[in-house]
Amino acid sequence: MEGIILFKRSLALLLVVMMVAGLFIGCGGNTEEPAAPADNTPAETTEPAAETPEPTEAPAEQVLYWNIGAEPKTIDPGLNAAVDGGHVINNMFEGLMRELNGTLEPAMAESYTVSDDGMVYTFTLRDAKWSDGKTVTAQDFEWAWNRVLAPETASEYSWIFDAANVDTFQALDDKTFEVTLKAPTPYFLGLTAFYTFFPVRQESVEAGADGAWAIDPAKSIVNGPFMLDSYVGGDRLELVPNPEYWQADKVKLERIVGVMIVEASTALTAYEGGTLDVLATVPTEEISRLIAEDPTFYILPMDGTYYYAFNVEAAPLDDVNVRKALSLAIDRQAICDTVTKAGQIPALNIVAPTSYDADGNLFSDQLGSVGLQATAAVEDAQQALADAGYPNGEGFPTLELMYNTSEGHKVIAEAIQEMWKKNLNIDVALTNQEWAVFQDTRKQGSFQVARAGWIGDYSDPMTYLDMFTSTNIGATNYSRWVNEDYDKLLEDAKTAPGQERFNMLYDAGKLVEEAYINLPIYYYTNTIMVADKVHDWEMNTRSTWWFGFAYIE
Repeated sequence: MEGIILFKRSLALLLVVMMVAGLFIGCGGNTEEPAAPADNTPAETTEPAAETPEPTEAPAEQVLYWNIGAEPKTIDPGLNAAVDGGHVINNMFEGLMRELNGTLEPAMAESYTVSDDGMVYTFTLRDAKWSDGKTVTAQDFEWAWNRVLAPETASEYSWIFDAANVDTFQALDDKTFEVTLKAPTPYFLGLTAFYTFFPVRQESVEAGADGAWAIDPAKSIVNGPFMLDSYVGGDRLELVPNPEYWQADKVKLERIVGVMIVEASTALTAYEGGTLDVLATVPTEEISRLIAEDPTFYILPMDGTYYYAFNVEAAPLDDVNVRKALSLAIDRQAICDTVTKAGQIPALNIVAPTSYDADGNLFSDQLGSVGLQATAAVEDAQQALADAGYPNGEGFPTLELMYNTSEGHKVIAEAIQEMWKKNLNIDVALTNQEWAVFQDTRKQGSFQVARAGWIGDYSDPMTYLDMFTSTNIGATNYSRWVNEDYDKLLEDAKTAPGQERFNMLYDAGKLVEEAYINLPIYYYTNTIMVADKVHDWEMNTRSTWWFGFAYIE
């Protein structure tokens, strides 16, 4: 059931991807058989030709060169809250379950049972070891989960335990881990494959504060297919096989070199020059060429939304009419067609079109929009700005739009800057910060308008709506918006049954959309490149890389 849930996608998104001929290929590179060689045997011979020895070819070097992009803020499973860190963690650690080929499979758990009421999950752990040879135990999970929830840890993702309806958890013995939920939660099992729920070793974590242990090869103890061999901040990290991994015999790569090239154009040059094998993003201006010319360029669907956050505590954005005007004034279709150009879909609300309610309706479609449309609603935007006291933009202060350093974010910001000037007659200053600094700035609320994006952690609208509760201010509620009715609706929805639950989520969705605390821009697609020689790589339905069984040929 969970595998089906994770793979649901909107028909529109799938059609966009499928229209890109030749790109929606299975994640294993070119699998075509080579053409049979021509028969060059002479028509007549008097004696058999001397046998020509078969040429021997040295086996391919099993080293994968992968551009991570910006340096992750952390690769500590309990502290990480970003996609880039998640990619690395997914290859170093392993949870109770893992998604492979779109299906949830037992990982650290050899098996599990679920009570008749759907409230109690009992996991039986397999015989598995940490990279230092010690046994992975149920107590490791209990300690790791408690660590995430401890206030002193300051985990930015501790809230996800509440979203998963986790009530209690405990190690019944070394091999048995029991989790009790507050209500039946169909997406809970999938979350056990998510990095916040991964185990960590207490001795390792306590050997280095604030996640420092995770980037120190001498202290980093892991239970996944790869372990850390070296880490050079801002430059690269290198992973090597973990000989104690329970499936070590299936791990073929001898080394993964994860470089940290922020500029997409520089990374593409390296890829096309043969010094990189995997790219997670490409320059927007190159997409049309790559679609036409390069069969190793893939456009894949993604459960995610690209948006801007409005800081509702900062004037003039503390006025809902200002926020409404800014959101109505942009042409999302033009951004998708002429700026991003990778099959993205204009976003008219924050919830990506990937999950369904109990009646089978696409949640995003049923939620609808609050006056937003694919193209700019210029007259309505100008009226909203006038209602805020700034007719034709008169007297409106220069607005600061902040994004993390990236060519892709820059061109989108420039397009929106021009739209706001043209349609509202307001001036916008663009500023950028490096990724790690930007995350802290956004968390602290030291901005007016900031770039944001969200990749669903599980296939349910709650993964989007839960971001904006008052308890998540700073962590995911960058807008710093507080609404008690919204908080209560989401809290009640966590234990409500069936369509009653979704009705509460619809009501909550309308509250957040009518407040215009965010400016949804488009629904993501993945634009990636993987060299032909790399086989059996995976990007799961949460858009996370997995190289556990990959190899080079």
